[in-house]
Amino acid sequence: MREGPGGRRQLRAIVSQAVACWSEAPSSLPHRCRRARVGYGLSVPLRCLLALVGGLALAAAFEPVGFAWLMPPAIAALVFSVRGLRPGRAWMPTLLYGITFTYAVMVWMRAVGTDAWIAMCALEASFFVPLGLGLSWSMRHRAWPVWAALWWVGVETWRSGFPFSGMPFGRLVYATADTPWADALPWIGMTGVSFLVALTGTTLAWLLIHLRSRTRTAYAVLAGLAVVTVAPLLVPFHVDESGTTTVAAVQGDVPGTGLDVVAVHRDVTANHVRLTRELADAVAAGDEPEPDFVVWPENSTAVDPFTDPGVHAGIIAATDAIGVPVVVGGMSNDPLDDGHVLNQGIVYQPGLGSGDRYTKRHPVPYGEYIPFRGSLIPESYGKLRMVPRDMVRGTSLEPLRVGDVLVADAICFDVAYDEGIGGQVARGAQLVTVQTSNAMFSRTGQLAQQFEISRLRAQETGRWVVVAAINGISGVVRPDGRVVASVPARGQEVLVETVGLSDTLTPAVRLGVWPSRLVLVFLVGHTALAFAAYRRRRRGNRAVAATTGTR
Repeated sequence: MREGPGGRRQLRAIVSQAVACWSEAPSSLPHRCRRARVGYGLSVPLRCLLALVGGLALAAAFEPVGFAWLMPPAIAALVFSVRGLRPGRAWMPTLLYGITFTYAVMVWMRAVGTDAWIAMCALEASFFVPLGLGLSWSMRHRAWPVWAALWWVGVETWRSGFPFSGMPFGRLVYATADTPWADALPWIGMTGVSFLVALTGTTLAWLLIHLRSRTRTAYAVLAGLAVVTVAPLLVPFHVDESGTTTVAAVQGDVPGTGLDVVAVHRDVTANHVRLTRELADAVAAGDEPEPDFVVWPENSTAVDPFTDPGVHAGIIAATDAIGVPVVVGGMSNDPLDDGHVLNQGIVYQPGLGSGDRYTKRHPVPYGEYIPFRGSLIPESYGKLRMVPRDMVRGTSLEPLRVGDVLVADAICFDVAYDEGIGGQVARGAQLVTVQTSNAMFSRTGQLAQQFEISRLRAQETGRWVVVAAINGISGVVRPDGRVVASVPARGQEVLVETVGLSDTLTPAVRLGVWPSRLVLVFLVGHTALAFAAYRRRRRGNRAVAATTGTR
């Protein structure tokens, strides 16, 4: 810019044009002015601060804080931190956002080890780098709130399954319990509700950008989003009950600090045997109703119940005493390879022994098995010494037959994955059980986060859910997500409840994992289109340079 009167006049003209861009309705502005307004940028420090605060706000939407209403403004904060940036720079604020969010929402991972917490959250935060690119590309489209919401859900789905089965904790849907969003679960499923929450946040950002315009479009967008959000409240999905059954969930607790099941595993098994036999005495005395079956939690026996005489004898004694099937959470040797182990829910029949089994589908990497054992990280490093054998993942989606009831079982982190419970319900399961240990996390917010996911599964599938935890949180949940009864962490109790059975399939169960697949296809397709457009611009620029003789 020139110095002197001419330069000052030029500066005043630029300032006047900028003021006009912000004070007038976008529809009345010339194209270059609207573009300047959309591309108006915050300073780099302010963008970074906005991203950091937004990530912390989103983490506060999850348990144990549980302020779900923070999700839309937290997502809007991310949009504003990226707005106006080119893709080459848009990843920086989203990475900061991802760092604060993942390290805060999964701080419970420190119970495993600070090194494990740092490494896992660093990997999860890295997924926010492609999210920044996607948001920058999305905001070039007219309907960018929809595109941006699809990118959020697509990246969320990606990190929930990759690598090594991914880490689904922190999905937007898992913070929606007791909100109007959760009522849409039987209709559109977990991925659909995550998209609805993300769309609420991106639409909030769009409305703030167009706050001065007050056009009919803005009102129509706001009304449409409100209708979509509130519609499930006005038209709830009806689940027909085909019968009832009485279930007992045993929470035996872990002696001592409650953190190390393996060190006191025989005491843990003895606790569950004793509580089951006490329940049998209470039933015989008429103090408790007779259950149709009993559920023990994951790791209620930490050794193979078929090869350990003492554990086997205890399970048989408890089963014979109560006189009904008992679903035991046990570690079994892999019959195909002695070097592997199976984490199973095993149905024991009184007088007959073991029957159906469910094998955990999603073992925890570096917690229950070591990927690339010995090649990436030494087996002797830290707590990896506690994983001498790799756990093999299950593949079956057939529900367990427990007496006369078909049960969809999930073991611990399985409850956070979409295909397991939904796949078993689609194949005829009338009830859902969740067997979990979580003893290592008993002093953290992980217990509350996982129990909230169990509540949401009840709404998604239209099934009662019975949770049996080794030392918390056990509970019984209605198909509408309400908790009928629960046992807090470190409690030692048996819950006996009559629950409903159903054969009705919700639209979410019928959709299965297709919504997740479709958003992943969207990610690939939109990325390909963005790169194709970039290559066309490069070729065009080279052609212009060759014609004009300029660089």
